[in-house]
Amino acid sequence: MSEIKLVRIYDHEQPAGYRILVDRLWPRGMSKVRAKLDEWDKEIAPSNDLRKWFNHDEKKFSEFKLRYQKELEYNPALGQFIVTVKNQLLHQDVLFLYGAKDKSDNQAVVLKEFIEKML
Repeated sequence: MSEIKLVRIYDHEQPAGYRILVDRLWPRGMSKVRAKLDEWDKEIAPSNDLRKWFNHDEKKFSEFKLRYQKELEYNPALGQFIVTVKNQLLHQDVLFLYGAKDKSDNQAVVLKEFIEKML
């Protein structure tokens, strides 16, 4: 069965699947050709204010998670994003691509958990 997978866009090993960049900012040093994206859904990413406040500080992650989930609940792009993910999961894995160095405390982790609850 297909699943949502988290993949750091800079990793050399990239699994097959429908590739969605879930960062608001384009990953530094990454070419569009090398990224091989199917979509870039920057509207689903945390707001600029929340992203700057968090600043990848692991001490702030639990508060960041709550704030980002609240943003997602009211995000007008959420409905279409869920439809896209659901449709792609019928055929293949969906890869949430992100640029953060921390693989456990980042917005893609929160987004995956949130979307899986919605499906």
